[in-house]
Amino acid sequence: MHPFRKAVEAHDMAAIEALLAENVVFTSPVAYQPYPGRALTAAIIRGVSRVFEDFHYVREIANADGHDLALEFKAKVNGKQVHGCDFLHMDDNGLIDDLTVMVRPLSGANALAEAMGAQFEQIKQEALGA
Repeated sequence: MHPFRKAVEAHDMAAIEALLAENVVFTSPVAYQPYPGRALTAAIIRGVSRVFEDFHYVREIANADGHDLALEFKAKVNGKQVHGCDFLHMDDNGLIDDLTVMVRPLSGANALAEAMGAQFEQIKQEALGA
């Protein structure tokens, strides 16, 4: 089990942040622009943890060199099913330098966009306070 998956499943936000490279880029399933930096990415992950219900990973797929990982998950957002995947790329130090999330179906993505939109001010404040 990859340390990121283990930290997410344990709700260990400090461990998650420690796995992020300073220059990590987070690409959201519901926002056009990627979000750069450890502080903002960690704040977004904390926000997501507040809106996902019954979150669990169902599959882990890694390439042979350990630099790329796909973590398939299922969750609910405001009662809507979300099926998604976290795509991680690790740098030469083993830190996550790219995190892209994709979700389906559209009703779940819309529920996620709405729920995360409501979190955005708190996310910005958390990122600035880091």
